[in-house]
Amino acid sequence: MKNSFLIIVVIFTLACKKEKEEIVGKSKSNPPKEWIALFNGKNLDNWSFFTRDTTYQGTINDIFKVKNGIIHVYPTQNHNSTQTFAGIITKKKYKNYSLQLEYKWGENKFAPRNNFVRDAGVLFHVFGNNIIWPNSVECQIQEGDTGDIWAINTQVSSKVNSVIRNYNKKGDTITRGGFGKDKFNRFHRGYDWEKPHGQWNFLEIEVIEDNAQFKLNGKVVNEAIKMKCWDTELKKMIPLIEGKILLQAEGAELYYKNVFLKEY
Repeated sequence: MKNSFLIIVVIFTLACKKEKEEIVGKSKSNPPKEWIALFNGKNLDNWSFFTRDTTYQGTINDIFKVKNGIIHVYPTQNHNSTQTFAGIITKKKYKNYSLQLEYKWGENKFAPRNNFVRDAGVLFHVFGNNIIWPNSVECQIQEGDTGDIWAINTQVSSKVNSVIRNYNKKGDTITRGGFGKDKFNRFHRGYDWEKPHGQWNFLEIEVIEDNAQFKLNGKVVNEAIKMKCWDTELKKMIPLIEGKILLQAEGAELYYKNVFLKEY
């Protein structure tokens, strides 16, 4: 009888621990071997902060709040209220690396995007002024569209299906963007591998020189090929091979955790 009671107690304790971890969204205490933690799980001291609204009077913690090893985006704002877009950006440039992070959506949405799908993103090879949106290439995080490429004042090529115009490894090579072209140019992801709302998603971005591959929950969803930017001195497009990394807040409550990077 005592043994049965002890077994029940152990099972109950483990179940409570598991439930608590799921509720909190417990983050890993340390990155994998040979990786570094871009987000240390405690604060955002290694990041700079800026907003789209230049008159914004709040602080970084008002939009990106750190708790239990997780970054909570728009942590206290009321649903449907008007909120500025914002970003946290690394203070250091990176080149040739794998970036991995986990994200999940919250419930609240905010004007001016309160009637649209939830949206955010990871911008990399960021250069120039800290504005929303800066010169870069973006791996979009968006409900149903995570893995879309946005070339923001840059030039990118990708493999595109000739019929449905989404990413296809065997598709045609299409180039969009460039000097004198539209600032924003998009390539749609291949397939939607995002998990149901409220579950954690695992995003990987591998960047080698001017090429990048996006994976969502272990599946390749897009590739950015021959990324380029305009060189004002040389007056020509040159390979875009390094830059800072930015996490977006774009009018939707969400959570980031386990933001790790491995340099090659």
